[in-house]
Amino acid sequence: MFTGIIETLGKVADLRKENGNLHITVESTITQELKIDQSVAHNGVCLTVVALGDGTHTVTAIEETLNKTSIGHLKVGEPVNLERCMQMNARLDGHIVQGHVDQTATCTKFTELDGSWEYTFQYDTSAGNVTVEKGSICVNGISLTVVNSGPDHFSVAIIPYTYEHTNLHNVREGSVVNLEFDIIGKYVARLMNR
Repeated sequence: MFTGIIETLGKVADLRKENGNLHITVESTITQELKIDQSVAHNGVCLTVVALGDGTHTVTAIEETLNKTSIGHLKVGEPVNLERCMQMNARLDGHIVQGHVDQTATCTKFTELDGSWEYTFQYDTSAGNVTVEKGSICVNGISLTVVNSGPDHFSVAIIPYTYEHTNLHNVREGSVVNLEFDIIGKYVARLMNR
């Protein structure tokens, strides 16, 4: 379980394919605090630490993960949003995030405003996922509030702190991001379709 509050930016140090799997090695400031078998969200994707190195940790993404997320598009040197799992005795500053990406979306509009930024993302509605204005959405692991919601798109407004401390500063029109829709909204949508 995660909160969508990014702890730090890591940097992809190495990518290695093995059969249908992708082993991703990441440099970060939290590596010394990690342990093997620990769950860490990478751009919102919950992955298990399988190896530790000198200032690096390695996780493995299987074919299912590569097919449903943007993890397979990572490049060496690219920044990655990292969040360790939530502690049960801590504040829930973002919203309930599982680290189970529902689908990807494409940035269709990027607007630099006077001191903030607005992003619009379009997604495939065939999976039945929805957003609501002022509801929560997780984009690349970041807990955000929907400011505009349409049938197949939504917008989020980004404050300077989030822009500077996450990999959103690299997202532009055409960029593909990971989406995890609000878990409560997903249950409501499922019940409404019964």
